[in-house]
Parts: sequence; structure tokens; C-alpha cells
Amino acid sequence: MSNEQGPEQTHRTLAERLAEGKLLRKRVPRSAHAPWAPAPDRPDPVAMLEASSRGRAPELVPIRYGRMLPSPFAFLRGSAGAMAFDLAKTPATGVRTQLCGDCHLMNFGGFGTPERNFAFDLTDFDETLPGPWEWDVKRLAASVVAAARALGLSEDNAEEAALACLSSYRRRMSEYAGMHVLDVWYAHISGEALLGLMGGGKARPKKGKESSAVPGPPAKARAHSGDRLFGKMVELVEGQPRFRDSPPLIFHPPHGDGLEKEVPRFLAHYRETLQDDRRRLLSRYRVADLAMKVVGVGSVGTRCAILLLMAGDDDGLILQYKEAGPSVLEPFAGKSKYHSHGQRVVCGQRLLQSASDLFLGWASDEQGMDFYFRQLRDMKTTVRLEGMSASALRKYAATCGWALARGHAKAGGSAAIGGYLGRGDAFDVAVAAFARAYADQTERDHAAMVRAVKSGRLVADKDAGG
Repeated sequence: MSNEQGPEQTHRTLAERLAEGKLLRKRVPRSAHAPWAPAPDRPDPVAMLEASSRGRAPELVPIRYGRMLPSPFAFLRGSAGAMAFDLAKTPATGVRTQLCGDCHLMNFGGFGTPERNFAFDLTDFDETLPGPWEWDVKRLAASVVAAARALGLSEDNAEEAALACLSSYRRRMSEYAGMHVLDVWYAHISGEALLGLMGGGKARPKKGKESSAVPGPPAKARAHSGDRLFGKMVELVEGQPRFRDSPPLIFHPPHGDGLEKEVPRFLAHYRETLQDDRRRLLSRYRVADLAMKVVGVGSVGTRCAILLLMAGDDDGLILQYKEAGPSVLEPFAGKSKYHSHGQRVVCGQRLLQSASDLFLGWASDEQGMDFYFRQLRDMKTTVRLEGMSASALRKYAATCGWALARGHAKAGGSAAIGGYLGRGDAFDVAVAAFARAYADQTERDHAAMVRAVKSGRLVADKDAGG
């Protein structure tokens, strides 16, 4: 398979790499991406869902199902494993890059960079792994159509949004292919792109150029900074800061489960994965509390905790550490080269994102379970899809397509992908057709889940918050 990340790529000109990408059309015509039909050996969707729940905390699995139940779009968010099986059956050029692995509309958003700028990018990397670039693009496009339907928009609106996403990915990839490597590496998308969709700002990114960072993050983003969560999440108990329990989503582990004893060794392992200056920074904090936290949709039931660290009476930091198991892509794209899946997640995030969290690192516990660390909600801001207009969805989908192209280009492969995509819309039209057909498949899978809940085969907490 072709891969522009290898050192051998430096010996070929841009024109040669673009031409090689264009030649791939003979082997995999762009129109070949349009059809979708389930493979004869495709497992029952409910069985795939049950299989993906094995190894999770059984008491939390109903929350996961409850969060997938409201719509086919919600189901799609929680069924990355099932779609990985399906994507592996679809045509691919053989060009590989670093994948998000769970690329859908809700895994993009705004966040704070270490320089305290407000950026827009991919935000979830639990499933990241090198693989065919088409898989991320197709999952994102399918999520656009599923989201449009969940919003009650017309099929024409859904297709327009998918085409906006795909056209943006293609055009941006072409731009990145012609840029110097360092310029691609430094490229970023300002949070202004997000603010306009939220109605929080008038500025828009200039067409065809990387927008510069906004002078300061919006109030909503500042409110989600780790050091400003204390009012909502932390209380004083006998004069000591402590997380507020909010079961079943935030709760303290029972005494005697060993977590408190494990934390010092665990943190020592984590510190070793940080740069020396950041180790020095972390050493100024002490652990004040620990609580379990339920997160996301696809991640519900995996082990996730939050750590309250204090450097003074009113000087705190909240870190999240989250279980990292094998990527759902591994059976189809190959095993990770990293021994630790926490390291896999961290390295994939650093490669794809324009800037990553200051405290991003990994560790393994005494049982050999892998985790990754990051700040909790550091200026994190997401676009709410509820009530979104067709016009806003088109703009948001296009911005997500842009961010995905930037991540793929940074990881490597922009010339081959750009040469294959070309200037016309043949690929856009084909994948939009795939997205509509796969959204239909998602509706059938979701209906099967609804029947399984009604029959009692699956137990869902229908009041679980997303």
C-alpha cells in the first residue's frame, strides 16, 4: 500500500506524487465509492453491539444503550466498530494515513491550545490508527446525512450538506498538497469558524487561507476551562476540596477498591510520558480527590476517572484519564505499532491535531490496562446540532471536512490523495451516494436495536444524558 509518511517519499517531486494519485483512478474509479450493500457475512447489528459491550462495566452499559437509542444518528455515534467492519468491505485506493477512526460530526469542536488560543479541530482519538483515508471521509459523510435526517431536514438538504463536507475536504486537500511541509504542519483552523455557527462571533475564516487565532476565547469556552469548572464540579467537605457526586455519571469509587493506593504509582508512570518542563509543572500539584466519570456515547462503560489536583487553596487542575483499548480498526487495518494503547491514542492525537493538550500523556495500571490523560474540558466547545438550520449544517459540515483534510495532510498523504480526488466533483458525488445508502443502513440497524430493547434483549437507560 502507498503511504507518504515514509522517507522514500522525499525523493519524488510533487508532480510525480500527484500523478501517482491520479493513476489510482484506473484501479479504483472514483465512482466505485458510491454503492453500498451489506456484505453476506455481516453479523447481526445487535450481536455486534453486544460484542462491543463486553469488558465494559456492566452497570454502565444500559447508559451506553440509552444514549444510542434516541435516533439513528445517536446510534451511529456509538457503533464505530460495526461501521469499521462495513468500511473494510468498501473500495480503497491503498493510500494510508493516520485516521481519527471514529470520524463523525460530534467528534469535532473548539478547544484551548497550550498558547491559550482557541482552535477548531478533531477532538476524539480513541480509535486512531493508520489506515485507508477513505474510511474517515465516508464515516464523516454518513454522519452528516444521519444528522440531517435527525434534524428533520429534507433529503435535498442532507445531500447538500454531505456534498459541502466532501467538497471542502477535496479542495482543502488540494491546497495542502501544494504547500510546504512545515506550512501544513503549522496550519490550524481558528475557533472563529466555530463561533460563527454558534452565533458568538461575526468573523469568518478567509476563503482559501488559514484563519489566524482569535485574540481571546469566547466566554462559553472560558467557562469550560479546567480551572473554571470548580464551581460546578467541586465542593468543600470538612474544609477539603472534593468532587460533587452526581450518580450515575460522576461518583466516588467505593472504599477499598484499591484506586487510591494505585494513583501515586499510576501518576509516576504518566509523568514519564511528559516533556521535562511539563513534569516540573505537574510536580507543583498534589492529588486532592478522584472520582469516576461516564463520558461520551461509544466510550460509556469503559473505565474513566477525573483527578482533582491542587497547588494551593484556590489553585486547581482537573485531569481526566480514560481507558484505551484496541482500536476498532485493528481487525481490518492492522495492529498498532505501540505496545500501549494509551500511547497509540496520544501519538495519533499529536499527529492529527494542530495543537494538543499540555498534559496529554499515557500510563498503564498494575493490571496492564492502558489509559491516556488530558485536561478535562480545557476551553472545550461543541456545536449543538439540535435546532440547526440546513444552512448552518452545510457550513459546519464543510468546516469539519476542512479539519479532517488538515489532519490527514499533516499526517502524510496529501499529494496522493489530492491527485486521486482531482478538481472535479466525481468523488464528492460518489461518496454522497454512499452516505445516503449507509444512513439507510444505520436506520435499519437502529430499528433492530429498538426492537431488542423492547423485547428485553438489551437493557437501556432511556434517561441517560448525552
